[in-house]
Amino acid sequence: MDLLEQYFNSKIAAEEKIEAKDWMPEEYRKTLIRQISQHAHSEIVGMLPEGNWITRAPSLKRKSILLAKVQDEGGHGLYLYCAAETLGVSREQMIDDLLTGKAKYSSIFNYPAVTWADMGAIGWLVDGAAIMNQVMLCRTSYGPYARAMVRICKEESFHQRQGYDILLTLSKGTEIQRKMAQDAINRWWWPSLMMFGPSDAESTHSNQSMAWKIKRATNDELRQRFVDMSVPQVEILGLSLPDPKLKWNPERKHYDYGEINWDEFKNIIKGNGPCNKNRLAARNKAHDDGAWVREAATAYAYKKSSAAKSVA
Repeated sequence: MDLLEQYFNSKIAAEEKIEAKDWMPEEYRKTLIRQISQHAHSEIVGMLPEGNWITRAPSLKRKSILLAKVQDEGGHGLYLYCAAETLGVSREQMIDDLLTGKAKYSSIFNYPAVTWADMGAIGWLVDGAAIMNQVMLCRTSYGPYARAMVRICKEESFHQRQGYDILLTLSKGTEIQRKMAQDAINRWWWPSLMMFGPSDAESTHSNQSMAWKIKRATNDELRQRFVDMSVPQVEILGLSLPDPKLKWNPERKHYDYGEINWDEFKNIIKGNGPCNKNRLAARNKAHDDGAWVREAATAYAYKKSSAAKSVA
């Protein structure tokens, strides 16, 4: 082990942030690029199922709240792409990897949002699972990523409350509204558990990410925390989680829960989910339709730079 690597390891051990200009192992850099870019892609693709409901929200207030949430997610993608760029990867390369299907994003966004109650389930469950994952990233060892996550987590907490409020309102409504809320929870519960990634036994990156303090908890630890948090919340709604094996274990002091359908998870990761093709098609269309904006911005930046040089 050379001196640079010793110094890097000493900073990790001392809980000091690694910054963009610091020396770092190439695998550390690659791991961060993969994780941060996938996180950014997830925020951008995650705008699609909710954006589709902005015009169909049941009131002006709900429309404005959902619009603000979708706008937040676009901002989160921007923060994260900026953080990844500090590692030497270009924005263009990351976007190209997403549009061509080379890069992954969260499997959860390949499920359809078919009713207004889905906006509640996505906010409560999907954003709740995201917060469980992301709070620990505020302490991740890479400085630019950690700082971006502080603001993202604050905004995600608003998203979760927004979703829970939708479900709470529906749970106090008519029988049809209660059934709609329960149906949404039934469809989004298991995909939300999959958001934490494969089991620890199957995860290929967790051990090294934990050693580098990129991650602070394993996939299964975070999944368990999420289950323990969700049970009392669904009881307040007067609804239920779709798991007959879900019960309190007094010895473990945690809830036991059923087996996740990992075949479904792997199938969606491979691009065979209900909405994989639609999501990528939508992103490609948006990218193509926005080409003139990028060209105009580039021309303006060049003109402004040339003018400044002339004055100098």
